Amino acid sequence: MPAAFKARLAAVAVFSAAFLPLPDNPAQAQNPAPAQNLAPEQSPAPADAVLYIIYPRDGQRIRGGFPVRFGLRNMGVTHAGDRTPNMGHHHLLVDTDEAIDPTEPIPTDRQHLHFGAGQTETRLDLPPGQHTLQLVLGDADHRPFKPLLVSKKITVTVLPPRRAKPPQTSRAQR
Repeated sequence: MPAAFKARLAAVAVFSAAFLPLPDNPAQAQNPAPAQNLAPEQSPAPADAVLYIIYPRDGQRIRGGFPVRFGLRNMGVTHAGDRTPNMGHHHLLVDTDEAIDPTEPIPTDRQHLHFGAGQTETRLDLPPGQHTLQLVLGDADHRPFKPLLVSKKITVTVLPPRRAKPPQTSRAQR
C-alpha cells in the first residue's frame, strides 16, 4: 500500500473516532454488561386448544395428489410474524419421527412444511406407499407453543396412479 494512502486512511479513522459516542460511566467501557439471552420465550397456548387433521382420515388409502385440511379449536390461525395472543400458524410434518424441540424454531425442510401465510389446507403429492402426517402449531417466530400443540399422527397409504386405458379403436379405423 502506498504511504500516502495509509496516511489518508489513518486520518479518516482518527476523524471518524471523534464522532463515536462515549459512555456516561468510563467503567462501562472496560466492563460491558453481559450478553442477554435474546431468544424469545415460548408463546402460551390455552389448555383447551386442540390441533387436528380434518382430511385425510387416519388409515385412508388415497391416490395421487391429495388435499390435507387442518383443524384448530380454541385458538385462531394467522400469518407468521403476527404476535396476537392465542394465534398461530400451521406446520405439517411428513414422514418424520423426529421429536419437536419446544425451545427451538420448527425446522424448514421437505419433512417440515411451513404455512406461514395462515393457510388451513394444502395439496400433497407423495410417492406411492405409506406416509405419516402430523400438525404442529407455531407462533410468530415458528416456535412451538407451550404446552406443545400437536395433532395425532396419522398414516395414509398413497396408491399408484390408475393406468390409463388404451384408446379403443373402432372397426372403421382398422
